[in-house]
Amino acid sequence: MSVLQAGRPAIAGLLAGLLLASAASAAETAVKFSLDFAFEGPAAPFLLPLDKGYYKAENLDVTIDTAADSLEAIKRVASGAYNMSFGDINALIKFRDANPDTPVKAVFMVYNKPPFAIIGRKSRGVAAPKDLEGKKLGAPALDGAYAQWPIFAQANGIDAAKVTVENVGAPVREPMLAAGQVDAVTGFSFSSFISLKDRGVPADDIVVLLMADFGVNLYGNAVIVNPKFAAEHADAVKGFLRAFTKGLKETVKSPGTAVDSVIKRNDLARKPTELERLHMAIRDNLVTAEVKANGYGAIDDARFAGAIDQIGLTYRWKAEKPKPDDIFDASYLPAAADRKF
Repeated sequence: MSVLQAGRPAIAGLLAGLLLASAASAAETAVKFSLDFAFEGPAAPFLLPLDKGYYKAENLDVTIDTAADSLEAIKRVASGAYNMSFGDINALIKFRDANPDTPVKAVFMVYNKPPFAIIGRKSRGVAAPKDLEGKKLGAPALDGAYAQWPIFAQANGIDAAKVTVENVGAPVREPMLAAGQVDAVTGFSFSSFISLKDRGVPADDIVVLLMADFGVNLYGNAVIVNPKFAAEHADAVKGFLRAFTKGLKETVKSPGTAVDSVIKRNDLARKPTELERLHMAIRDNLVTAEVKANGYGAIDDARFAGAIDQIGLTYRWKAEKPKPDDIFDASYLPAAADRKF
């Protein structure tokens, strides 16, 4: 037998392996995913599975982009420009009400409690909700936390007419509070608190009134999916959520390692800052008593129905008031055992 003949089985095996690898690669489902904001600490559970190959293991080719806010993330999925995103479920409820022919749904609850907050300064006389009366509140018009201000005011007996709301741009919100141009602002707890500290405001002068601790009984950000994509690629949606759940659990267990997946994608980020931001999100939004009891990802139907009712206290429905299963589809969730805290 010649050397060439002897080598044919090995060559054939190599070619077969290459063909199989090529076929496996071709079979990967592309998933365009949008965050709700920048590459910051709380984005770690989505980015870690990219670096660990968890999405690849589910035969997915995932790309993750930043966005300006939750509404942009929701609109991207509604238009079909993106397959999935991370956005505020309360904004989704209102978007669905205003666009009833766009049946975008949430499929995994990430923030069991939302990070919506009023952030004030003790030195400006703000330490409790009622202290806002007679004060100036800085609030970007499209801010997710400001959208809940009427609920917060009602739940805490605040006379909203006694609060001066100043429409400010998001980039100048914390600088204005740091400079004393406003007495408090609306924002995400883990963003505004750290931004104020970075501007030299002493931590013991900052008061974070997490709305969820003051009568605003809403859920927060969820994974959202385009309905056409979900119908055509149900296995891809389920695979994405399995990989994400694995990344989420690892992030909660080892945030100091997980945050590196954020730092490598954001040249302006500093690890101590983003790690603190991530720790706040884990403590206040990701790991709650409900999550510890029931696991990650699901909702409590009674609680969610109550949240929809609470939104309706200050929001006039254009269509019929939605039911929980109009907004949230639990059929794509990983097995309960895999979602256990």
